Amino acid sequence: MKIKTPSKLEKILAAGHLAVTSECGPPRGSDPEAIVEKAQLIKDHVDAINITDNQTSMTRMCSLAACIRLKMLGLEPVLQMVTRDRNRIALQSDILGAASFDINNILCLSGDHQSFGDCAKGQNVHDIDSMQLIQTVRQMRDEGKFLGGDEIKRPPQMFVGAAANPFADPYEVRVPRLAKKIAAGVEFIQTQCIYNMGKFEQWMHEAHDRGLTEKAYIMAGLTPMKSVGMARYMKNRVPGMDVPDEVVKRLADTPKEKQAAEGIKMCVEQIQRLKEVKGLAGFHVMAIEWEEKVPGIVEEAGLYPRPQVD
Repeated sequence: MKIKTPSKLEKILAAGHLAVTSECGPPRGSDPEAIVEKAQLIKDHVDAINITDNQTSMTRMCSLAACIRLKMLGLEPVLQMVTRDRNRIALQSDILGAASFDINNILCLSGDHQSFGDCAKGQNVHDIDSMQLIQTVRQMRDEGKFLGGDEIKRPPQMFVGAAANPFADPYEVRVPRLAKKIAAGVEFIQTQCIYNMGKFEQWMHEAHDRGLTEKAYIMAGLTPMKSVGMARYMKNRVPGMDVPDEVVKRLADTPKEKQAAEGIKMCVEQIQRLKEVKGLAGFHVMAIEWEEKVPGIVEEAGLYPRPQVD
C-alpha cells in the first residue's frame, strides 16, 4: 500500500495540475547566499526546486545542506542524490538527515563519471545503482526498515523520483528502462532536456501505451538555449543529448544579440506543444546558471500563477 507523503509536489501532481519544477546548482564555496539568491528568483513560479548533487562531478556545496537552506526559507526542495560518491550506509544516513528536516522529495541518480569533473582521480563508489537507490528509499519509507533489516524510528516520508533519458542509445531500451524504474518504485520522473520533439513524443506515446504514465508522473525536462554556440556544444559534446540540426540552424540564422531571446522563445513553444502530449504531468525547467529567466518562461507558457494545495 502506498504511503502518502507530505510532499507539496506530489499533491500538485495528484490533483491533476501540470507541475513545474526547476533546479539550482550549489556554489563552489560555502557562502549560502549563492543558493538562496537563485532560489528567490524562481520560488514563486515553481512548485519545487531541485538541488543538484555535485553535477558534472564538480565539487560543490552538498545538496543536502543546500536543501536545508531552502527548507528554512519555507520552500519545497527536491534532494538530488547520486550513487557515485556514497555507499549504502552513507546513502541511508543522508536520507535520514534529509527526513529530519522534513525534506520530502528525492531524485535518485547514478551521477556523472568523475572523469568529467575536477577530481578525475577520485574513486567512484556505486555500491548500489540508481534503481537500487529507488528501492532503498521505498523500503525505508514503506516498510520502515534499513537495508540490513533493522527497524527505523520515524521513517523518511519521501516522494521518490528519478531521471530518464529518452534519447540515449539504443533507443529501443528507453521505454523498458523506464518501466524498470517504475517497477523499482519510482513515483515521478524528470527527463533529460528535450530538443528532438518528435522522438520525445514517440517515447511518451510508447510509455502511455504501456500504461506507464498511469503508474508514475512524467515531467518533461527543458533547457533554454543561450546561443548557437551552446546549441552546437550540446549537440556535439554532451553524451546522450539529441539536438536536431533545425534547432542549431534556427539559432544560427538569428542575429547574435537576439539569440538568447530566441532560445527563450523556443523553450516556450516547446512547452505549449508538449501540453498536448497525452500522459505528460508537468515540466522541469533547467535554466543552467540562468535562473532569472525561469519566471518569464513559466508566465509566457501559461503556467502561472501556480496552483495552491493544502
